This record gives sequence, C-alpha cells and structure tokens, in this order.
Amino acid sequence: MPATEPSKPAAVVTPTILRRVTVMLYEALLLFAVEMLAIAVYMLATLNSQHPLARDGMKLWLLLVTAAYFMWCWIDSGHTLAMKTWRIKVVRLGYHKLPIRTAALRFLLAWGWFAPALLVCWAFGLHGKAQIGMALAVGIVAWAMTALLDKDRQFLHDRLAGTRLVALPKAAPIRPGPSP
Repeated sequence: MPATEPSKPAAVVTPTILRRVTVMLYEALLLFAVEMLAIAVYMLATLNSQHPLARDGMKLWLLLVTAAYFMWCWIDSGHTLAMKTWRIKVVRLGYHKLPIRTAALRFLLAWGWFAPALLVCWAFGLHGKAQIGMALAVGIVAWAMTALLDKDRQFLHDRLAGTRLVALPKAAPIRPGPSP
C-alpha cells in the first residue's frame, strides 16, 4: 500500500478590507438594536431620571453593554452576528477560544476607529453633525488603511492585540438524502 501524506492544514485567508468594513457597517445596525434595548432597560431602572448623574450613568452603561456584547461574542464563538453572516472569525494563534484579556484588549484598541476623530472634534470645538461626520469618516478611512501597511493585511488593533480576522469557507450545501 502506498504511504498516504498527512493532510495539510487549509491556508488562512484574510477577508478583504472592503468586506471587513462592510461587516462593520452591518455591525453598527445590529449594535443600534442592542443599544436601544439597553437604553430601555436603563430608563426603566432609573425611572427615566434626568439628573446629570443618571445621564452620565447611561453613557457608562452603554459602554459596558457594548463591551459585553463584543467580548462575549468573540470569546464564545469568535464572531458577532454580523461577522458570522459574512463568514469572518476573530482568532488568536494557539488558542481554541479568544482569552478574555485578549478580547478586552481588542475591544479597547478597536476604539482607534473612532477615538482620534472624536478627540479632534473635542480639541477644535467641532460640534456640527457634518463636522463630526467628516472627522469620523477621515478617521475610519485612515484606520482602515492601516491594513495596507501590515504584511498580513490585518488592522492595527488586531496586530496590537495579537488577533487576526480570518475568512471562513462557505458551508457545503445541504443535500437531502434518499427517502426511506
């Protein structure tokens, strides 16, 4: 009998930048629904208080809900619903599941998409919707371009967190078996 070669592992495929940014836009729609539910829960819990502490508390609550949503999804399955829809998974080499510290670090570093633009708006007193929108657009495009500087085409926050996004293969179509 001829010796058989062990099967080689499948090559890791990095999703395109456009595909990952599209996932981010879809994620924003899904996150909007999660945030609306979180706001409703917070308003019920605080009896819709208009006290300044209650308003600051809501901001903190939304940050915690957002962190919990992303981190739980990344730790549990490696992807959010948007990532699953587009067959993208976040992984860390050598780990079956993303460790909680890695997920937390990735969440914090991912604010690089928005934080610099928001800091510029704050520093220069930009308050108009168009000004903030333009600053965010420039920041998002600049952050997306960091993938072009990386040999594996990973975004900066993934490189710094030690994670990477990989494209999952299409599922094989389900074919009905013969009827009994």
